Amino acid sequence: MENTSGISGSALPAAYFSSTSSSFTEFLKAQAPDLLPWHRQQATFTREVDAPHGTTIVAVTFAGGVLIAGDRRATSGNMIASRDIDKIMVADEYSAVGIAGTAGIGVEMAKLYSVELAHYEKIEGVALSLDGKTNKLANMVKGNLEAAMAGLVALPLFVGYDTEAEDPKRAGRIVSFDVAGGRYEENAGYHSIGSGSVFAKTSLKKSYDPDADEEAAIRAAVEAIYDAADEDTASAGPDMIRRIFPSIATITAERGAERLPDDQAAAVAEAVVRDRAERAAQGRS
Repeated sequence: MENTSGISGSALPAAYFSSTSSSFTEFLKAQAPDLLPWHRQQATFTREVDAPHGTTIVAVTFAGGVLIAGDRRATSGNMIASRDIDKIMVADEYSAVGIAGTAGIGVEMAKLYSVELAHYEKIEGVALSLDGKTNKLANMVKGNLEAAMAGLVALPLFVGYDTEAEDPKRAGRIVSFDVAGGRYEENAGYHSIGSGSVFAKTSLKKSYDPDADEEAAIRAAVEAIYDAADEDTASAGPDMIRRIFPSIATITAERGAERLPDDQAAAVAEAVVRDRAERAAQGRS
């Protein structure tokens, strides 16, 4: 029979047509390891490597969902490497990640993670559970350990909506990771990673309300990023001149994971800046 697929029988190895593994990362390890973000760790690092770093990421749960937001700056030493890097990515229908640390590895890791989740669902016919998703991400972080020891640390912050939760209003989940791949569910209802995280968490500690609606939670997240930028030179607040505002993704049962439109993020950021300006005019910080 004539082959009408347009691909000759020897064009691709048999592994490309096998469904024996539901892990896309494992497939890459066997077939194309040079495409993995941490493949560069095969080189011997003799000194710490300087590379652009992403900074502050915050996550906040609210009544009926969870959100994640990040500033837009990447730094290299004391220099600004990028003013508009996007460190927030929707991973699948009910999860998203934010990346702090080495920007190049972090962005590659987040993109690979999204493909990993889609690959698993196509092979198995079902989506991974929330625990399964965080386990997958933890293994990716662990895979970068050797490079991390040379200074190329990339850490994600995971947010997801648990579709199996008993209380839909408390279904938002936040999970952080350490450099060795350890994972930790953050039960406070908020968390932050990156160079400005101490200041962002202090801000959220004062403003967090577990019963807040989505709009109030977005405002609290932007306030936290503003506070982080006010104290941490590596973090950026809203840039009113260049029109660069925090990246934000929300996850709810009804709409799933979605990016907040730029005009809405701008409106919230402008309101925060306007309020801070009014308070400063009145002699308050």
